Amino acid sequence: MKKILYRIFLAVNILFASSLILSYFAVHIDPGKFAFPAYFGLAYPYLLFANIVIAVIWAVKLRPEALISVLIIAAGFTHLSNYIKFRKPEEDKTATFRVLSYNLRLFNHFEGKDNPVSEKKILEFLNNQQADIILLQEFFHTGNPLQKEQSLIRALGGNYHSHLKVMGSGKNRYYGIATLSRFPVTGRGEIIHPGSSSLSIFTDILIGKDTFRIFNNHLQSFRLRRMERSFINEISGSSDDKDALNEIRSIYGSLKRGFVRRAVQARLVKEHVNTSPFPVIVAGDFNDTPVSYSYRKIRKGLNDAFVKSGYGAGFTYKGNYPPNRIDYILYDNSLDSRSFDIIKIRYSDHYPIIAYLRKRD
Repeated sequence: MKKILYRIFLAVNILFASSLILSYFAVHIDPGKFAFPAYFGLAYPYLLFANIVIAVIWAVKLRPEALISVLIIAAGFTHLSNYIKFRKPEEDKTATFRVLSYNLRLFNHFEGKDNPVSEKKILEFLNNQQADIILLQEFFHTGNPLQKEQSLIRALGGNYHSHLKVMGSGKNRYYGIATLSRFPVTGRGEIIHPGSSSLSIFTDILIGKDTFRIFNNHLQSFRLRRMERSFINEISGSSDDKDALNEIRSIYGSLKRGFVRRAVQARLVKEHVNTSPFPVIVAGDFNDTPVSYSYRKIRKGLNDAFVKSGYGAGFTYKGNYPPNRIDYILYDNSLDSRSFDIIKIRYSDHYPIIAYLRKRD
């Protein structure tokens, strides 16, 4: 009996260890060519946790098999450090400007009574943060966009220059992204993502004598809400196995489309970043994890504010799906991140993130 249990546990160990190895390939392989590793990259933090648990169990029993997971975890330590920072850096919030990024979830307009947090309360929170640059995703409003833009500025104290990009979403309804800056805005532009409702804009901002280009992004989501509700019904036993299998296939296909479209969008954003005439900050909701092709593509040559000056677990999303890190503030070598905060408020299914940046001498 002991031998059977040993073999089963060893097989489970090999399965999770192999899955963790597959996740490492997600950052290197374009999902448009081969999407399979991307699914494992999405599950990386949970595969990591499973391997840690298995390694601890082997270690408690003083078994050398613990090295299977330990060595594989060590091989991907760079990915771990993109998720968790064990050492708390010395905070220095002086002589900095503050950049805040936040996915608003459409101000909870479609959440009904399940989420009582109002647009007014969210705007009061943003006003209290007094950030110098605010990057908003899933901004929502009804009525005249220009009037809404002005009311947004007033709600935040009236001291901001704005750059708003919205798209129609039904009669007299709009959603989009917005960049607000206490510094003068000298230029505005957008990146068109063909065949997608995803949005990216860039805003040139004058800080002192230097101009910076700020990229605000909301990349392709998985669009799983409808299927998620259906799948919950499937696994609760309200439908037969055939329907459940079809639903799993639908979710698999939706995930793949998300991986592929984000990869295309990431390459397009990176082309604009590489050709920017000014130093850059690239931020927003990438809808992808640090163990993904999209994140690696955009981050190449840039610094991640959380990695440089954050502490603890970096998860920025906590909604209907497993928590993960999908919101970022990246910057080039003309800047230095002195501190980074993830503000744990549940006004949306994302947490606001804020980086304290300083120009290098």
